[in-house]
Amino acid sequence: MSSLSLREVAREAGIAPNSFYRHFRDIDELKVALIDRAGQSLRTIIREARLRANVPRGVVRASVETFMSQLRADDRLLHVLMREGTVGSDAFKQAVDRELRFFEEELQADLVRLAALQNAPLAQPGLVARAITRLVFAMGASALDLPPDRDARLVDEISAMVQMIILGARAAAASAADPVGTRASKG
Repeated sequence: MSSLSLREVAREAGIAPNSFYRHFRDIDELKVALIDRAGQSLRTIIREARLRANVPRGVVRASVETFMSQLRADDRLLHVLMREGTVGSDAFKQAVDRELRFFEEELQADLVRLAALQNAPLAQPGLVARAITRLVFAMGASALDLPPDRDARLVDEISAMVQMIILGARAAAASAADPVGTRASKG
């Protein structure tokens, strides 16, 4: 997408190049709009997956499976989001970073809600959400170059890594709540 020309876009859309300017200032604005659409679409789909799942391991797995499913979807919007974050102009990188921050904010709210429901506090939920989001997107970016038959294994690996991050954050919260180590001495 980084080398896409206005003429190519107009030809694919079946419009005259001048008609393009009724909607976008330039090709960069179109690319940023696609990144925004990709992020918005994926956030909606993953939010719905998290809300449908009702057990902690189920929430993680359902979210990762949904992410991988979208990665392989025909619309390829996720590819735009993932590829443009590492190449392209500063405007693209900023748009991708903004979308990742939106993911992090929504995930943080979900993590806090689930931690309260399970009475299992997390240390630094914002940082936990950032670690999970960046991990999943990095693993997804590398999955773009892998055959789809590797997806099940990747879902298992990513789900396990996310669980480890969550368990580590729970352990850190428990340790902070019990700085003297009275839990360990009671055992």
